[in-house]
Amino acid sequence: MSDLMNNGVTRRGLMQGAAAGALVLGAGLGPAKAAEPKRGGKMSFGKAHGQTSDSHDPGSWENGFTTTLGFALYNRLTEVDTDGSLIPELAESWEASPDASEWTFKVRNAEFHDGSKVTAADVIASINHHRGEDSQSAAKPIVTPIKDLAAVGNDAVKFTLDGGNADFPFILSDYHLVIGKDNGSGKVDWTGMGSGSYTLNNFEPGVRLDMSRNDNNWRSDRGWFEDIEVLAIVDPVARQNALMTGSVQGIDRVDVKTVDLLKRNPNLKIEAVSGTQHFTFPMRVNAAPFDNVDLRLAVKYSVKRQEMLDKILRGYGALGNDLPISANQRFYNKDLAQREFDADKAKFHLKKAGMEGVELTLYAADAAFPGAVDAAQLYQASAKEAGIRIKIERAANDGYWSNIWNAKPWCACYWGGRPVEDQMFSTAYQSGVPWNDTAWSNERFDELLIKARAELNEETRRTMYYEMQEILHNDGGLVAPMFASYVNAIAKNVMHADQVASNWSLDGERWAERWWFA
Repeated sequence: MSDLMNNGVTRRGLMQGAAAGALVLGAGLGPAKAAEPKRGGKMSFGKAHGQTSDSHDPGSWENGFTTTLGFALYNRLTEVDTDGSLIPELAESWEASPDASEWTFKVRNAEFHDGSKVTAADVIASINHHRGEDSQSAAKPIVTPIKDLAAVGNDAVKFTLDGGNADFPFILSDYHLVIGKDNGSGKVDWTGMGSGSYTLNNFEPGVRLDMSRNDNNWRSDRGWFEDIEVLAIVDPVARQNALMTGSVQGIDRVDVKTVDLLKRNPNLKIEAVSGTQHFTFPMRVNAAPFDNVDLRLAVKYSVKRQEMLDKILRGYGALGNDLPISANQRFYNKDLAQREFDADKAKFHLKKAGMEGVELTLYAADAAFPGAVDAAQLYQASAKEAGIRIKIERAANDGYWSNIWNAKPWCACYWGGRPVEDQMFSTAYQSGVPWNDTAWSNERFDELLIKARAELNEETRRTMYYEMQEILHNDGGLVAPMFASYVNAIAKNVMHADQVASNWSLDGERWAERWWFA
């Protein structure tokens, strides 16, 4: 494996630096020292996600219910470890050309659930599922830089990119990029046939997921539960009641307004982990009146971020600055002043836009994030002081992500974030990508995105990412008032390692394969 890239930067240094945003920043993580894992038992989990439009197609996965399915049934080439570093998964090893434009991944000796061997052809078919002009995959933007991928024998794949990308191995850890079985025609029939720690028994979209341990798992350090039941319980009260009554042994997205009630239960433990998750109100800039940059700035100045942090997150988070990059990530622009509520500035921009007294409609639902409707009401109150009238439309939870998000001009939303800046920007802010929920486009931003991806000099890269954040901060349609800690609750007998991953909720959404019963 190549140890050096341009400028004398080691591959190890690049990977560790890129992972900085995935470090656990704060957690109440149960006992001081976890016991040794052991197998057995049925784990039931209540997820705050799931809708009837969910499917097996990994390109369509966009909530915690489907990502649980993806991490349990499948593997990817690489994995973000609990400390935020990148480790091999189905890729046994990898090496790069000096300019990081060619990457070769060696596929380990692993088997699918049906006993067939995972090969280079399976990797190619799986990645190609997200590529091409006709692809509707949410992962299309991050695989578009792949010009070609070809088998090197039966157990290695060479990726040729359209330019250098120091973070490319991190890209392949994306939850959409699972490896399925080639059906013989260079395509994958997505039915749950993977090489992961669990096999599929039943999948009812938006309702439940039933899985059993894969006895033929290539990993001996994963898959501790004998069986797993995942229930989609979007309503926070119903989810909490399911945990309190013992119907489930864990829930995510605990309502922080009632977290103290759960804390008083001696059979439960609360876990809070800081990461890249952020709660947002994206404005689609292709829809009036959000196509006016001064109107967008007025909207950004009309939110009281600290109040929202205090009342919605109860301190389980940090202030957002209308950026999708958290303050603990490697290239966060710390030179940008924190945007504060400023009624005078909001009114100035409203007047400049010729929209004094404007009324805006904001769509919200519990599906967006816990407390989204309450947050919308706080926004309504503060915006009124700034001369903006907000009409709140409470949407249905089921279908929210297909009917409201990425469709209505203004709505509540959450993002889990991404471990590296390029991945976040390419997924949601590059011109024309499917998950660009602000429909924003900026030529200079796109130009810098491509250049920064290929730049191996750390300081030059930093300068580029700083400028990109400044452009987005001032011109984009993103209102990101707060970064939210992942707050979950589990039964006292549910165990895991002392440190959990923070790149996603619930140990990087790998709880199903990493956790066990005491």
